[in-house]
Amino acid sequence: MKVQVLGTGCPKCKKLTANAERAVENAGMEAEVVKIDKLPEIMEFGVMTTPALAIDGEVKVSGKVASVEEIEAILAGA
Repeated sequence: MKVQVLGTGCPKCKKLTANAERAVENAGMEAEVVKIDKLPEIMEFGVMTTPALAIDGEVKVSGKVASVEEIEAILAGA
């Protein structure tokens, strides 16, 4: 599984990355957390507001910092 954090490097993007890493760790899953920070790549996801979170290329959250608990719930449903 690939967890993708989309954002240009702002504090909110960094917080979402940390939350995603913690959620993966808490869930005990084997997943790779990848930071996507280049604008053309972010736009390929159709995201207009960052930060955003995608699981295996599918955007699940956009425009806010999802909590660790929210990300855990998303991962459980993936």
